[in-house]
Amino acid sequence: MRVYDLAHARAGDKGNTSNISVTAYSDAGWAALRADLTAERVLAAFRHLTAGPVRRYELPKLRALNFVIEGVLGGGVTRSLRIDPHGKALSALMLTIELPGAQAAADQVPALRARAGSGCPDGGAAPSAA
Repeated sequence: MRVYDLAHARAGDKGNTSNISVTAYSDAGWAALRADLTAERVLAAFRHLTAGPVRRYELPKLRALNFVIEGVLGGGVTRSLRIDPHGKALSALMLTIELPGAQAAADQVPALRARAGSGCPDGGAAPSAA
């Protein structure tokens, strides 16, 4: 199971530091992320880009984790020769991290994604233009 199956992610940057938030689709997804998406696991996924450190912050009311990853932007937006110096691809990398034991939470995701994709807050069918 990947982070992608349980959550979405957003990235930002400041200097040579990336800030990546991971927000769960469900309470079960939040429990799995909280247990398995550790700072150590994130650092292992980003090891080819940085030696760290990685700090993890929990935002339980939002069902979100925020990771601050230092040294990952190749010197910063104005100094880096990387194609994506702003870190948007880094959130995609975060979503590929494999999580052990998260299958029960992922079983809820297809229905949640279907509701989210409908364009309606309550998950119903989008209104037709009359």
